[in-house]
Amino acid sequence: MEIDPSPGAQIAASEFATGAVDEIAPFGSGHINETYRVTCATAGLATRDTSATPATPESPEGPERPSRFILQRVNRRVFRDPVAVMRNIERVTAHIAAQVAGHPDAARRVLALMPARNGKLSHVDAAGEIWRAYRFIAGTQTFNEVASATHVGGDALAFRAARAFGRFQKQLANLPDPPLGEPLPYFHHTPRRFAALERAIASDACGRARETKAEIAFVLERRAITGLLMEAKLPVRTTHNDTKLNNLLFDEGSGEAICVIDLDTVMPGLALNDFGDMVRTMTCDAAEDERDLARVTVRLDLFEAVARGYLAEAGSFLTNAERELLSTAGKLITFEQGMRFLADYLEGDRYYKVHRERQNLDRARVQFKLLESMEAQENAMQRLVKQIA
Repeated sequence: MEIDPSPGAQIAASEFATGAVDEIAPFGSGHINETYRVTCATAGLATRDTSATPATPESPEGPERPSRFILQRVNRRVFRDPVAVMRNIERVTAHIAAQVAGHPDAARRVLALMPARNGKLSHVDAAGEIWRAYRFIAGTQTFNEVASATHVGGDALAFRAARAFGRFQKQLANLPDPPLGEPLPYFHHTPRRFAALERAIASDACGRARETKAEIAFVLERRAITGLLMEAKLPVRTTHNDTKLNNLLFDEGSGEAICVIDLDTVMPGLALNDFGDMVRTMTCDAAEDERDLARVTVRLDLFEAVARGYLAEAGSFLTNAERELLSTAGKLITFEQGMRFLADYLEGDRYYKVHRERQNLDRARVQFKLLESMEAQENAMQRLVKQIA
């Protein structure tokens, strides 16, 4: 039996569980929220797996309570309005659930929030922390990078992932008004990210600017590209805003990407921000914090797979202007993320979780090396997009 020592996690788990909690174990590799997989005693529960059985606020117990679920504490330091985050997630999951209702595997194709004992879809503990629970989707796996896929080729994995995120955008293209709230205003506003980095450099709160002179110079030389997407007057869509490979659940049998997860940042945005983040995270074999920068390069076969997968679903609604900027999007989002990692390092690693010294600096260096690779291959990437589109 493994019980997390945090009293908050134990109490929150009991609010969503039926019966005794057998195990609370850290789960996943996310940087922001506190996430656990909770296993409950099976006494009083049906023996069959009910992990995907939907429940509703009107019927908190659903047909049966699951023996496993995912418990998360929403990071209030990052998400200042967690109530708005939960409201967005409720709307998004309900909308997608309605669209996949006729699918034989519908319950595994969208996250399902579990009501707490009082029927609400979140629990607020005595310290004011907000906890939520998702039904555990059995028979799935996640990948942190394309190189970790052993049962399928990296290009096939990238294609399936990009298609799933394109389908996610397509499913939300007809989300009724009003627009979703913005839990992180200006999240993908590259000029603001540049300005935030300039402030971090100027304040040098932790005395780290001296050791990052090369990275700072790299950024300052590219000031002119920060507004490329913002100035293009592209349509605003409902987007995920964190389209990393590990934000998808893949079916263990078929290898299909069946469910988009980590919905905290779903909000109005540019479709190309999502595509750009896929290019950033799915076209390179190296880890996000790789120290051997010689391993960091864009693979054109993976870029082609991402573009083909995404356009297989999103191609039905993208405008010509959006299509023309697809190859630029990867460059901009990679640049933006590199600036975020560098700013966080200069400010003392306050935003992203780190597990070793200089990890955020290593992350920034990977992004900048990846950007250089994109710049060197930009013409080839543009040709591939035109062939596909």
